[in-house]
Parts: sequence; structure tokens; C-alpha cells
Amino acid sequence: MTDGVGTLTYDFAAAGDKAVPEPLSAVLVRLSRHDKPTITIRDIAIALQDRSFGAFLLVFALPNLVPMPPGATLFLGLPLMFIAWQMFASAEGRIYLPRRIGDYGVTTATFELVVNRLSPWLKRAETCVKPRFWFLESRLSERLLGFFALVLAVVVFLPIPLGNWLPALALAIIGFAHSQCDGFGVLIGTAVGAVSLLVASFVVYTVGAVLFLVV
Repeated sequence: MTDGVGTLTYDFAAAGDKAVPEPLSAVLVRLSRHDKPTITIRDIAIALQDRSFGAFLLVFALPNLVPMPPGATLFLGLPLMFIAWQMFASAEGRIYLPRRIGDYGVTTATFELVVNRLSPWLKRAETCVKPRFWFLESRLSERLLGFFALVLAVVVFLPIPLGNWLPALALAIIGFAHSQCDGFGVLIGTAVGAVSLLVASFVVYTVGAVLFLVV
């Protein structure tokens, strides 16, 4: 959908007298049916607007949940830090993408193929989240969540033995819940994140204590 000047816009579906966000799967399906020859990362960010933080946190957190060679999180954690930092520091409440990154894209046909394959799985996941208890109305509250996400992203980035998976899971939960305006899901992700920080702190303390005894 465009606003008349070729810019992709974000829709809200009415539920009674309260506007609720369009499901993420529906946004991606609608975007895949656009008449542009290519779909860029910037198009996706514009379509998601103020939900782009959550969606991109989810996208970049998922690879960290897959077993990777040692040191892979040093590379995979950087995009998470970039997104979380913007969530914390951005004045506009939406993601900013450098031109080179934002212009990267695929053909609309390829994007549609990917969306068609992911959509059934995404729709199943969306049955677990829904717009409810949304407490991130102010930019300040979103900044606080962004700061917490940044701390988690730094932990994902650091080479902490067994300390990366749980914060990545927390970021994935927070990102998905944020993209669906599910405040309850955000709280669950925050709780998982708090536990992950305790686990990471324990691992660092234990490793430090062992090294101290050895030395």
C-alpha cells in the first residue's frame, strides 16, 4: 500500500473502537505483493514503522539461536547492538539505516517466495502473541527497553562460554512481542533477559575465580 507518493505505509486494523497493529505476517504478505521490482531493507523498515525495532531485533537474534562455530557471535552480535542502540538513542522512535544497508534488497518475486514459506510458521507463532497490556506508549519507556536490549546484545557479542544463547532468546522474544505490541510478551522476554544476565554473570565470575586459582 502507498500513500500516493510511492512510500510504503503502515496500516492498522480496527478492532471495535481500538486500533490494533496489523499482524507481522500480514505486513510481509502485503509488502510482497507490492508492484516494485525489488524490495529493500528500507522498504521493510518503512512498512513496519515504529515496530521496526522489534522486527529487526527478532531477525538478527534468530541466527544466534542456531549452533555456530566459536567466535561467530562476535559477528552476529554486531547487528543486534546496532538495532538496540538505535532503539535506545533514536529521537524518532524508528530505525535508521545507512544508505548502503537500506538499499540492499531482493527481487519482489524472491521476497514473495520467502514470505510464502515463512508465513505459515509466523502465523502459528502469532497465535501466542497479541496486542495487549501495551505499556510502551512513551518514547522514554521504549528507550529504557532499548537500553536493556543493548545490554543483552553486548552479552551476546561477548565470547562468554554458554552465555550467549539465553540473551539471544530473550531478544528474540522481546523483538517478536514488540513487533506485535504485546506488552505481556515483552515482560516475559525481559524476565528471560534478566535471568540470562544472572547466568552470564555467574559464568564470568566462575571462570574468573578458576583463572585466579590457577594463576
